[in-house]
Amino acid sequence: MTTLKKGDKAPNFSGKDQDGNLHTLADYKGKKLVVFFYPKASTPGCTAEACDLRDNFERFKTNNYALLGVSADNAKAQSSFKNKYQFPFPLLADEDKSVIQAFGVWGPKKFMGKEYDGIHRTTFIINEDGIIDEVIQEVKTKAHAAQILK
Repeated sequence: MTTLKKGDKAPNFSGKDQDGNLHTLADYKGKKLVVFFYPKASTPGCTAEACDLRDNFERFKTNNYALLGVSADNAKAQSSFKNKYQFPFPLLADEDKSVIQAFGVWGPKKFMGKEYDGIHRTTFIINEDGIIDEVIQEVKTKAHAAQILK
């Protein structure tokens, strides 16, 4: 789906999280950044994915990673998702889809025979210098941390 690949410069994004705090690529310089895009807050697959990342958060921190979740949900939905599952990382409420489109993860999808536009579950691992180290398109929701920290 996305045209971004390993070795590309990460998009210089800017988006607000569940509390209205602004996040930009520059905020994470000097850290490895995991930007994971998920279709909808509080749905079973997205919950499994985010909880797996939460449960491995200390391993991410130890290895100089920051995590940032992104969906098109509004701030209220992101906030209740974050609070309900006690996620230690921010969730961008990308309602205008500016971050989603910058990374190229919005497009046609099929579910139960219906076609619609939505977010393709994709994770980008960005190095300390803002270069994409990996793009994961076949996300294993229950074992996503292992895919990233291999």
